[in-house]
Amino acid sequence: MRYLSTRGESATRGFSDILLEGLAPDGGLYLPERYPQIDAATLAQWRGLSYADLAHAILSRFITDIPADDLRGLIAKTYTAEVFGGDARIAPLKPLKGDPGMALLGLSEGPTLAFKDMAMQLLGNLFEYALARQHAELNILGATSGDTGSAAEYAMRGKRGIRVFMLSPFGKMSAFQTAQMYSLADANIHNIAVQGVFDDAQDMVKAVSNDLDFKRRWRIGTVNSINWARLAAQIVYYFAGYFQATRSNGEQVSFTVPSGNFGNICAGHVARMMGLPIRKLVLATNENNVLDEFFRTGLYRPRKSAETHHTSSPSMDISKASNFERFVFDLLGRDARRLNALFSTELQQKGLFDLSADPAFSKVGTEYGFASGSSTHADRLATIRSVWQGSAMLIDTHTADGVKVARAHQEPGIPMLVLETALAAKFPETIQEALGVAPPRPACLEDLERRPQRFAVMPTEVEAVKSYIAMHCTTGATVV
Repeated sequence: MRYLSTRGESATRGFSDILLEGLAPDGGLYLPERYPQIDAATLAQWRGLSYADLAHAILSRFITDIPADDLRGLIAKTYTAEVFGGDARIAPLKPLKGDPGMALLGLSEGPTLAFKDMAMQLLGNLFEYALARQHAELNILGATSGDTGSAAEYAMRGKRGIRVFMLSPFGKMSAFQTAQMYSLADANIHNIAVQGVFDDAQDMVKAVSNDLDFKRRWRIGTVNSINWARLAAQIVYYFAGYFQATRSNGEQVSFTVPSGNFGNICAGHVARMMGLPIRKLVLATNENNVLDEFFRTGLYRPRKSAETHHTSSPSMDISKASNFERFVFDLLGRDARRLNALFSTELQQKGLFDLSADPAFSKVGTEYGFASGSSTHADRLATIRSVWQGSAMLIDTHTADGVKVARAHQEPGIPMLVLETALAAKFPETIQEALGVAPPRPACLEDLERRPQRFAVMPTEVEAVKSYIAMHCTTGATVV
């Protein structure tokens, strides 16, 4: 399997070549030259596989330059009961008794209680393996609105040859999310609190990645969802959810996905393109509804930093969705010239682009199965209450956005699976507001917010980030 850039200027490369890189040299995102096609016979063979075996069956279609036994071992090491405890099954379905035909796909039993562990734990093992083969080191640069940062840091902490530099918006994550990241004492973990919003942090990461000389000199890689390996790992749980919700391959299911950076639902898009019988991919946003606006109207209009809302589902407080470019590339028939005109010209000059009159936009719902909706703080509170009253289940704020939007898109006879994004314990303030009680948390995290925290505060200046990375790569020092 070879990979190409959405911007069309880079030569195709193998999986191991792009694993440690992130953005392509031309500023585009990597995608497979083609999506592997899965026929009914193969689906039937995969039904009933363990999660680890299913992951190997799927990922071996995308990863063809790592020896088969090595890949199987890395996957088996990742998807274990020790790493993803809780239910006997990894990524279990949790039916919502109060919403017949709807279930949560449980993705939050990993070490940071969020769905991003599902891919990040594998990414950590892949990185360590690849670096050992090359006798090399990697400096990971990322941005987070909450869950990506902690998942990345827990996956990479103590890994040989890896340093992590994670940017986050100062004061705009939940106290639990902040403490998960900032309380880590591992010498290879560096937290940078940016005096801005998530989009500012993300823009800084992209600016550093686009400085090819700096990127090569300091061996900069990424674990954000722009990294194809992370998105590929997320494809697996769409298949796992489908097999649990159906008895035969003649059935369809729909998925609702709380969405900020578009990586999670983009994995569903790839699964559907591979042949998984997905009827609808329903995108759910919060008040930062840039993606919902596009899927309803064809207008993609990222907001300025000052216009980004700080909400009670903070991991979705994003207006510039990094992975959205991957979907638009497919929507435009993989025409890199047209994609460049939209993202490199129109978006940069006008701050928006409009596909409402483009024939391609008519395929969004028909050919690609997308629908969308948005949610507010009041909606989240009401949904958390109704799910608790109807199903005796605690859901977090982002999953509540998903359930609220999913209810508007249910169809008779079609199971609706809502991707659970995190456990309620990560957002106790809103759960307390909704239900009058604080959510339980694992005993090992009872004192989390009281632990010493270690981080550096930084203005939204790209050169400041570069200097910080260079200093810590040279000296190996940590900020206390």
